[in-house]
Amino acid sequence: MSRLATTLQDLRALDALAARSTPLARRDARAKLLVTLCFVVTVLSFDRYRVAALLPLALFPTVLAAQAELPARTLWRTLWLACPFALMVGIANPLLDRAPMLVLAGVELSAGWVSFASIALRIALSVSAAVVLIGSTGMPALCAALAALGLPRVFTVQLLFLHRYLFVLVGEAQRLSTALDLRALSGRRVGLALHVSLLGQLLLRAFERARRVHQAMLARGFDAELRLADPQRWQQGDSLFMAGWCAYFVVVRYVDLPQAIGSFVTGLVQ
Repeated sequence: MSRLATTLQDLRALDALAARSTPLARRDARAKLLVTLCFVVTVLSFDRYRVAALLPLALFPTVLAAQAELPARTLWRTLWLACPFALMVGIANPLLDRAPMLVLAGVELSAGWVSFASIALRIALSVSAAVVLIGSTGMPALCAALAALGLPRVFTVQLLFLHRYLFVLVGEAQRLSTALDLRALSGRRVGLALHVSLLGQLLLRAFERARRVHQAMLARGFDAELRLADPQRWQQGDSLFMAGWCAYFVVVRYVDLPQAIGSFVTGLVQ
């Protein structure tokens, strides 16, 4: 299976997972969205040299992935796709910040390597939380939750269209890639000019396909209003869900749990 086909399968898998009835899927989409936003803000609020203090935050995507019954394979694939972005953002840190900072297992690490590890961990935590949110909610319910929280309708509708047309774009790219593989000679390298031509064809075909989809939506009465077949209502469990996780984020932010646990265990040993 080509890389494009694998990516398309992972994207479709998130929508299929969101349609299941799981403990997390039954939570109100607004509660899950607000808690995830609080989680991301908490992750970004830490100092760039804090690594161990971020580790307790991994409990949030882990517990929610278990409640959503999200396969670990899908989560790992998404994290793997985010790896190049993490490398691009933090790879220069070890070269620019060479001041010694700590010694780990007899190896002296510079401040640049510590900040690079912090960046990679932040990206992994944020992407994991986003994948769990989409895999347990679905984009239609997520966009409806954004609209219910006061975001402009034009933004929520465009976000939903972006998600839908992403499948159109990837599907057309997959068909072009298959046609190229069937017509190309074995072992022959494809030149830059052909890649540019294929990119133009991809954009034209995706635009035409999207235009036909939009015309079909208008013919069926589309009025830019997001409606759900099974709208959710805020319940007491959603309030407890949100309050509990937000309280945990506050504790992790202002209490260094790994250091506190280490000091407690050391005191017991002594």
